[in-house]
Amino acid sequence: MFQDEARFGRMVRIRRCWAPAPLRPVVNNGYEREFVYVYGAVSPCEGQMDWMICPKMDTDRMGNYLAQVSAAHPDEFIVMVVDGASSHVAKALIVPENIRLLRLPAYAPELNPQEHVWDEIREKEFPNRVFADLSSVTRQLEQGLPRLATDSHRLRSLTAWPWIIRLNLNAN
Repeated sequence: MFQDEARFGRMVRIRRCWAPAPLRPVVNNGYEREFVYVYGAVSPCEGQMDWMICPKMDTDRMGNYLAQVSAAHPDEFIVMVVDGASSHVAKALIVPENIRLLRLPAYAPELNPQEHVWDEIREKEFPNRVFADLSSVTRQLEQGLPRLATDSHRLRSLTAWPWIIRLNLNAN
């Protein structure tokens, strides 16, 4: 599994949009700096995703997330590829018995397919939207994450990069 965290909030990321000629598209903008965080991990070969929405990001919540993934896959041994975030290397981090963390090289987000999952969520669930409050952002995530998680074909197409598939086949 490949793991990463992302923040979603009330600040709008302006995306391209369409309007019939001669009209010009109008997009509202929000400048509120309120965020909610999502821990996520994807298994590219199976097209599975686990996630957890949190109000902040820290070592305790990373430990809770790992426990959640461990409980969801009790009969599996999981090699979870993580970046170098401080919560991933903290001595206080409790890693379940059936999970081993493998760190990516520093400053290499392009090696983590979970980044593409975040892009997909932002593109499909949050384009040009202004939210009245942070609970609206959370509700949108609670609707969008399960929608994506149940679409294993889409997850595989986003994350099953050739080098990952070859690596997995060589390990078997």
